[in-house]
Amino acid sequence: MQRATMDLWVGVFVMAGIGALLVLALKVGNMGTYSAADSYTLIGNFENIGGLKVRAPVKSAGVVVGRVADIQFSTETFDALVTMSIDSRYKFPKDTFASILTSGLIGEQYIGLAAGGDDAVLKGGDKIMKTNSAMVLEELIGRFLFDKASENKSSDTDLSGTSGKK
Repeated sequence: MQRATMDLWVGVFVMAGIGALLVLALKVGNMGTYSAADSYTLIGNFENIGGLKVRAPVKSAGVVVGRVADIQFSTETFDALVTMSIDSRYKFPKDTFASILTSGLIGEQYIGLAAGGDDAVLKGGDKIMKTNSAMVLEELIGRFLFDKASENKSSDTDLSGTSGKK
């Protein structure tokens, strides 16, 4: 009798642990904060999406308002065509600006929507005209090094040119 009671409590404890892990996984994956049941789609063209992935959050003012539904390559414009599923509770003006941003220094990438001031709102299937591509860390480092190298090269020629005239 005592053994059966102990086994029952161990089973309850194990089931509670599995449930807690499931809730934690949903919170970490940010899956429980958005439901695509009642939503509309918006489309944006980006020159470079960096590490953006399908199901990445779409945020406005830090609030998750949607998810990335699909990413395709456009053979007509040669850029990335990103389809976003936006919760129908949130309406955005036609002059909304979409940017690919990063959470933290090397965190996940998401789309940030900055609402404009237009009276007309975006409807399902509309295209966001103002987009800003992802900043790729390798490109930034490359530009910095190239600028430093060209800066040093120009200062070396200035020094050698002035020293030769004396």
